[in-house]
This record gives sequence, structure tokens and C-alpha cells, in this order.
Amino acid sequence: MALLSGALQVLPFPIAGPVPVWRTALAWIALAPLLKALISEDATGRPLRMMQGAALAYASGFVWYLGNCYWIYATMHQYGGIAKPASAGILVLFCLYLGLYHALFGTLIAAFRQSRLGVRGALLLSPFAWVAVELARARVTSFPWDLLGTTQVDNPLLTQLAPFTGTYGISFIIVAVNALWLIRITIKQRPFTRTILVAAGVLLAFLYVVSLRHTQKPLQQGTSAIATLVQQNIEVGAAAASAGPPLTKSEMLQKFSESTLFPPADACYGIPELPSTHCVGSVTQQQRGDPNGARFAQPTNLIVWPEAPNQFFEIDSEFRATMSRLARAANAPIIVGNIGLDQDSEGSRTYYNSADFIAADGTFVGRYDKMHLVPFGEYTPYKKLFFFAGSLLQDVGLFEPGTQRKIFKTGGHTYGTFICYESIFGDEIRQFENLGADVLVNISDDGWYGDTSAAWEHLNMVRMRAIENHRWVLRATNTGVTASIDPYGRVVVAAPRHIMTSLRVAFDYEHDVTFYAAHGDLFAYFCALVASCALAARFMFKAA
Repeated sequence: MALLSGALQVLPFPIAGPVPVWRTALAWIALAPLLKALISEDATGRPLRMMQGAALAYASGFVWYLGNCYWIYATMHQYGGIAKPASAGILVLFCLYLGLYHALFGTLIAAFRQSRLGVRGALLLSPFAWVAVELARARVTSFPWDLLGTTQVDNPLLTQLAPFTGTYGISFIIVAVNALWLIRITIKQRPFTRTILVAAGVLLAFLYVVSLRHTQKPLQQGTSAIATLVQQNIEVGAAAASAGPPLTKSEMLQKFSESTLFPPADACYGIPELPSTHCVGSVTQQQRGDPNGARFAQPTNLIVWPEAPNQFFEIDSEFRATMSRLARAANAPIIVGNIGLDQDSEGSRTYYNSADFIAADGTFVGRYDKMHLVPFGEYTPYKKLFFFAGSLLQDVGLFEPGTQRKIFKTGGHTYGTFICYESIFGDEIRQFENLGADVLVNISDDGWYGDTSAAWEHLNMVRMRAIENHRWVLRATNTGVTASIDPYGRVVVAAPRHIMTSLRVAFDYEHDVTFYAAHGDLFAYFCALVASCALAARFMFKAA
């Protein structure tokens, strides 16, 4: 049952493309087999010991991570250039490591089951324990990838919780429903009892469908502002070697500038690759601009270039000159991913994964340095401890984390920019809203994921950040999915993946501050407190 649960937990998430909505419904039963196993008795008729509960849940967690994060193998081998056996070993070690969080959940449920609360108490406490473990994933190992609540990003009835509880509140509801399947409720048999229960079930289903339709907000096209999002489509890592000779820096700048000024016509109304998405051959017809001074034929309020392996250094004079000309040509500010560099008086250099802000007059006015770097991708944690893997780590980035979250202001509006991996941390993205950001900008390089599930998983987490903060998110990526996301988490317009293009998208500015943005993971900490108190009670009072 534990292994079955691990497999079922994989299915509500993207596997090789965007997940169809019908498959997300499996989240409502995915945990039930694991919970059933954890509340069962051993061969002697006694509740499982905590070590037994940990082992069962550990097996379930290993299967889930293996299915959900299989893309690590492709990233390591195809893009990192690591041999297949070593890449497979890295994936297995990763699953063994993070599977410990499921083991912690199993330990808690087994402990609750042994207490005076018994089976029913363990089941009722399971959603608190699950959210507490998800919080630990975010705080301890900094990998809150694909929290269970993310599966319901397309459920407008449930996502109304996110602006108050974050994704954790949705996870809580999902686990609670899984637990309720297993709770036995004794009802005294009376005439028409069965008929009444069936009618109540039908009524609840009907009310759910009606509520779903009425809570669906009309799709906002956004009429107050226009942004131009650039998708550079540069091959990354070892895969770039088979893509032909690389472009020079000058060729890159020229090519991308032309793409920005003359966007190709491809666009999709919705998430690319979903059957329900309407893709068209033309969004706007626009005359070619001139990066040396001519204006856009159609105005834009913002240009966004993504994070990408383009080796654009902020201090490079050619890069700065090109960006300044482009800003003046469009008469619009630019947010562009690049490599920031600081140098002290002794000549020591510090590199950052950065986003620069260029004003409409071509002036470089600000820089945000990525604060949450990718371990073993952008830096090596505790590098001295990995001396034995020197050859494997020689190409790992040597970036330093930024020290301050920054916003960009222009034209009476404020932009908050977060870079790639930072998007999975809801408690960090909300801080941009507290700083006054009325639109969020996400730049990312998802080229490392190839055609695996990771790009779609990443997109859904960014969509959840839009919901939690009730903000439009303008997302420019290297290889896709480049898109505009409305404050309800819906992809309004997107570019097809794996093409060099730019996309004109409409959006609006929002000025409210959600409860989650103001207070963060308050609900998750409450769940952790309840689980901790229940665990303490287990050791203070013996089971009846």
C-alpha cells in the first residue's frame, strides 16, 4: 500500500508535459493507501512501531521522488555531461535523502496511532503532520519542490485559500480528505438513512460544481499595460556542444535585440501543449524597429530578457551600450538577466546571478542579485567536504548569494523580480509585495530541464506565487514556458517552447496586500505546533 501510494502521488503532477486537470483529482486518494498502512496493526495485533511507520513512509517517499524528480538524471547526464551510471546514482541518492521527509511523516502518524487518540486521532492529526513536514522541507533543506497543494493550481475553489494560508492550506485540505476516506463513522440505522446519505452526497457534489463555476473569475486580458517578454532559446551545458558553433557575444546581442523589436507572431492563449489551448499564428503585426534609435511601432511598458547562459556581464561596455540603445528605442524600461560583478580595492572579484534594471532613457539604475542559489548548480555548499568530487564540481557556478531583496520603480509603478529557483519559495516571493511591488517579474533558465516534467512543475509553482500574492507575473524564460500569468494563476498568453521569440502580453497593476504576503507561513507554523504538541503528549501519556 505504501508503494502504491508513492506511485499515486506522482500522477497529479506533470510527468512529461502539462498535467491534464482530470489527473489532478488523483491527489484526493493518493495518500489514503499510505495512511491505511500506517494505522494498521502488526502480526501481533499491536499498532506499528515508529520505526516501522518510518520505513513504510520512507519507501513511499522514495517512489514519489523517483517519479516526480526523475528529470535530475537527464539534467545531470544530458546537460551536465556526467556519465549515465553517475547520473543515476545521483538521482537515487537524492531520492534516498529527501525520502526522509516522508519517513518523518510516517514516524509521526505511527506515534499518534500509539497514543490514547488511537486510529481516529492519528487520521485527524495527519494533515497537521503533513503540513509540518512540508514546512520542514522548505526551512531545513530548502527544497519545497512540488508541495502537494500545487496539484490544485487549476481548482479555483481551493486556490482561494492560497492568499491566506499559502499552498500549505491546500495541502492540508487534500490530506484531510484522504484521511476522511478511512475514518469510520457509526450512524444508527433508521428508516431512509441510506437514501438520505445518498441524497446528501449528490447535493454536496452539485453544490461543489455550482461553487466552482461561480468562483471562476473572468479571464483578465489586462488593458492598462503591455510587456515584451523575450525567449532566447540558447542550448545549455553539454547539450550546447551539439548545437553547432556558439554565437559570439556581439551576434547574440544583435539577434536578441532584433527579436525584441520585431516579435514573431507565435503565441498560445493558455498553457502550450495542452489540448484545450488555442495557439495562433499572429498576435500582433508590428513593423521592425531599429535598435540604433527608432521607436517601437507599437508601444510597450516593459521589456524583459530572461536568465540564460549568455555570459552577459553587467560591466561589459558593449552589453551596456546595447541595452541602453534598446531602452531608448522602445522608450521603455528593461529588466535583463546577466552576471553581476563586484570588485574590491584589492582586486578580489565576487560574481552574482543578477537582474539589471535599465530606465527608459538608457540609464542603468538598479541591480537585484539572486539570494537563493541552486546548490551544486550555482554554488557548492561545504565545498571542502566534497574534495573527492573535484572533477565533477569544476563547472559548478561560483556565484555568491545576494544580501538584499530589491524592487524597481518607474512611471509610478513598482516591479519585484525573482530569478529561477527562487520561485519555489512562497515565503520569499511574498516579501516583494511587502516592499510595494504591484507586478512580479520572473526570469528563468529552464533549458536545464529539457523536455522533462520539471519545466511544467516549475510553471505551476510560479502560478501559485501569483495566486498567493494576487499579482500578475510576467515570466521570461530561456527555452519556455514564457508567459503572462494573471492574479488567479491562469496562463493568459504564452510562447511555444524551444523557439527564439518574444511575446507581447497585456497585464495590470495590483495594489492590495494579501494576508499571506503580510504574515507568511503562519498557518504552516500553526500546523507544526499542533503536531509537536500531539507528539509530546504521546510520550507524556501512555496509550489506554
